[in-house]
Amino acid sequence: MAYWLCITNRDNWKVIKEKNVWGVPKRHKNTIAKVKPGDKLLIYVKQERKDKQILEPKIVGIFEVVSEPYEDSKRIFKSPPHSNETYPLRVKIKPVKLGEVDFKPLIPKLRFITNKKKWSGHLMGKAMREIPEEDYKLIKKLLR
Repeated sequence: MAYWLCITNRDNWKVIKEKNVWGVPKRHKNTIAKVKPGDKLLIYVKQERKDKQILEPKIVGIFEVVSEPYEDSKRIFKSPPHSNETYPLRVKIKPVKLGEVDFKPLIPKLRFITNKKKWSGHLMGKAMREIPEEDYKLIKKLLR
């Protein structure tokens, strides 16, 4: 079993929760191809600016993968204005644990983040990345 940190925004987090599906752009085909039923996905919502407020990054839930990766171009996810992306490479998921844990206080404790000062580099340009079981267990314990 593998553990994945899945990077999304608050709009698509609503879609993930409502439809029990995770999707990534075609350019992440090789990554999602490694995902298997039984794997755990930790949903990470990025830092965003809403009006003048900064919404800090958080982990908002854990899901279990219940299907093999498949392709579906139906538009359910919101894509950035500059890209017309449908996130067609998808897996069906079911909730394991929902809640919130602030991400920044976790950084010193997470093994997959080797450069603690430039931690965002571990997430930039990725839709998802594998993380060690130890990091998964820590986050699961803190998720409320």
